[in-house]
Amino acid sequence: MAAKKLTPLQESEARRQAAEQAKGNKKAVTRTDEEKATRKERVEKAKDALARSVGVKGDHVVAGRKALKNFLRDLNEPNQPDDARFEALIEAPFKAPPKKKNDRY
Repeated sequence: MAAKKLTPLQESEARRQAAEQAKGNKKAVTRTDEEKATRKERVEKAKDALARSVGVKGDHVVAGRKALKNFLRDLNEPNQPDDARFEALIEAPFKAPPKKKNDRY
């Protein structure tokens, strides 16, 4: 038997109730002083890189700035980049990607 189709009002009410329930099940995250210091340092570096990249030109700059903005927006997400990946993220707006070689014979 197929489930009865919900009206748009019922759907929105079900979504609201599910969101309310998820909000109630949320756990508070406690961070150590070391984690707080690391996060603060990374935020400062990311904001500095964004500020310095304002006048830089190139297609790679747009992608690099977007990645930095996404990093800052998703700062509270559990999956954060490791140190090497974060350093690459910081340098992205300033480092032009290597040019493709044309291997024509």
